[in-house]
Amino acid sequence: MIITDTHTHLYIEVFDEDRTEVIERALAAGVTRFFIPAIDSTYTESMYALEKSYPENMFLMMGLHPTHVKEDYLEELNHVKQQLKSRKFVAIGEIGMDLYWDQRLVKPQQEVFRQQIQLAKQYKLPIVIHCRGAFDQVFEILEEEKGADLHGIFHCFTGTFEQAQQAISYNMKLGIGGVVTFQNGRIDKFLKRIDLKHIVIETDSPYLSPAPNRGKRNESSFIVNVLDKLSTIHRMSKEEVAAITTQNSKDVFKR
Repeated sequence: MIITDTHTHLYIEVFDEDRTEVIERALAAGVTRFFIPAIDSTYTESMYALEKSYPENMFLMMGLHPTHVKEDYLEELNHVKQQLKSRKFVAIGEIGMDLYWDQRLVKPQQEVFRQQIQLAKQYKLPIVIHCRGAFDQVFEILEEEKGADLHGIFHCFTGTFEQAQQAISYNMKLGIGGVVTFQNGRIDKFLKRIDLKHIVIETDSPYLSPAPNRGKRNESSFIVNVLDKLSTIHRMSKEEVAAITTQNSKDVFKR
């Protein structure tokens, strides 16, 4: 059984003390494909080091995370552009909008999101969207940019059934992670109405650890709890869910 974690930040500092052990636990659990979203320029070298250590397992994205859109965002965007020129990536991500903590930078976030969608189209890459407290704003931009050249993943999807349908209409897969195991997560109530062909699975580690490890540092091996939940919701074996969601990831990333 091959399991794909389509979103994991294994390169960040919280894993510095035991990164190898964390990855080995995931590999032992059957997770052999790890898709690595970018945050900002300060993490680029750490991402490259992770890829060098596990070249058959780690697949890198490039992009500027919306919560890291600051006053220097033009410099950060230039870094993204330079990296895209220098080597291959599997996606532009994670990109999008986050208005949960701070709404003062809404216009820069919108500009950065649009520009990175344009980069994805230029390089014929999928996008991986971060959306928190900003469904209306994200959908507005996706509506402007929709077309055959726009596709990707709506990472950490936490919206309603109607918002799920809207995301799918823009050629987005739904990234389902630990939230599906939460008692108050809500998405488990309607996911059975969403065909598995529209779903990929993820951890977003070290964040959003699934039950029964909620509140602890998340890691890619915990994706089996997400797999278990989707197996129950869709009344399929874990092997079937893993196979379908892995194929969906291949369809998106071409890897």
